[in-house]
Amino acid sequence: MFENHLTMEDLGADKWPNIILWAAPVMFLLVFIEWGISLYQKKDTYDSKDFMAATTIGLVNVGISALLKVFTFGIALFCWNLVPWKIPATWWSFIVCFFAIDFARYWAHRVAHEQRFWWATHITHHNSSKYNFSVSFRLGWTQHIKIIFFVPVMLMGFDPFVFFICHQIAVLYQFWIHTEYITKLPRPIEFFFTTPSHHRVHHASDAHYLDKNYGSTFIIWDRIFGTFMPEGERPNYGITKPVTSYNPIYLNFHEWADIVRDLRKAKNGKEAFRILFGKPGDEVIKTRELREKEAEEKNKARAHEAPRPILVSNENSLLKKEE
Repeated sequence: MFENHLTMEDLGADKWPNIILWAAPVMFLLVFIEWGISLYQKKDTYDSKDFMAATTIGLVNVGISALLKVFTFGIALFCWNLVPWKIPATWWSFIVCFFAIDFARYWAHRVAHEQRFWWATHITHHNSSKYNFSVSFRLGWTQHIKIIFFVPVMLMGFDPFVFFICHQIAVLYQFWIHTEYITKLPRPIEFFFTTPSHHRVHHASDAHYLDKNYGSTFIIWDRIFGTFMPEGERPNYGITKPVTSYNPIYLNFHEWADIVRDLRKAKNGKEAFRILFGKPGDEVIKTRELREKEAEEKNKARAHEAPRPILVSNENSLLKKEE
């Protein structure tokens, strides 16, 4: 099967352009322009500690991505060699691949909000109470395990170079939607593409905004699968249980630490599974402990109740007059 299989060297992968690195200077320039405008307008858009945390997280993430590049695209190459069909690198294959990647990103993103294990890989992106361009840098250091959601796209037979370029463009698109300075765009754009207005809803911690607008580049997936919500009042940003730390290590691993603590308290495999793959806010252990405490209090209350007299069948009731 693999007699004519290609290698990374055959594809010249070491010469493939790193679009995100090329764009980095422009992104930082736009960050400082946005920050300057917010200072001029006296808006509380940026916080220096929050910015430094986001930048540190982003820079470490770039390093992790570089280290995992061979592994990640080794998977893409393996899938390319595995399937008997091939989609050539043409202009239309880039379009099809981009839509396929965006569809996978929608489901990877949605699962990351609906299952606690995957939420731990994503929470870093949401634990800032600010909303600005620099928030796009806050990508969890463990988020790379979500590559498994893109294996079906790789198995479609796209040229690894096509997948590589489309994947980078999809990541880069996320930068410009993290701002409050772009309000609403023309209706056709708002209908089809994910815009800052849509993504502000997604980053909200308000109850009615939660778990909405997962779309990465295209908002049409949310419209199709019922997770779309338009922006109304200005959102409050962050997570439902705010964090006050600016320590990048804490911001990346506090949810993982909480999961480990809960798993240690799990009574059985079923409870452990619910901790890992239940909704992030389920609080399996806390709910069970509260239930056990309530049951214990009820048992104590019953034990302290005064014993009631039992009327034996052959005894005359004191309420009846003797004849």
